[in-house]
Amino acid sequence: MNYAEIKYCDIANGVGVRTTLFVSGCRHHCEGCFNPVQWDFAAGEPFTAEVEDKIIQSLEPAYVTGLTILGGEPMEQENQAALLPFLRRVKERFPNKGIWLYSGFTWEQLTQGPSRAYGQTVPQILALLDVLVDGPFVLAKKDISLRFRGSSNQRLIDVPASLTAGEVVLWEDEPVFASHAW
Repeated sequence: MNYAEIKYCDIANGVGVRTTLFVSGCRHHCEGCFNPVQWDFAAGEPFTAEVEDKIIQSLEPAYVTGLTILGGEPMEQENQAALLPFLRRVKERFPNKGIWLYSGFTWEQLTQGPSRAYGQTVPQILALLDVLVDGPFVLAKKDISLRFRGSSNQRLIDVPASLTAGEVVLWEDEPVFASHAW
């Protein structure tokens, strides 16, 4: 697997301060994609043990709330094989830090098929996630007012609750602004 970019103080792709890994490779080719350079599986650099170690180290500070994986498409078969052991390592080392993953595949395509992502590693990856942002970016449904997603068809899914319920449970966002009695 290759990766195109790593952001070490990202606040746009999940709650709090996060480390964000942008993997390379995507076959969705969504119209209006913000990252078309990452469609190429050969874009960027190899995702090596040294890169993994650097990401793990970046998650050490208490102010870092978690890891986000996006791309490209993390759930392309080519990327799943490298992501699964890495995500296991992250969850083992930091069980209280959230893991978010963005995928152009829907929950249904990932869990029930048919899709090119559907396979043996999908349930194992999902079991390590806290939030899945699912669905392709749809330019006609682009909405810059949405938090943590680009188009209104995309859902923020509470993965542990969904796995327990056997159906999609949407992630509940905390209010951005707290009310104050002045």
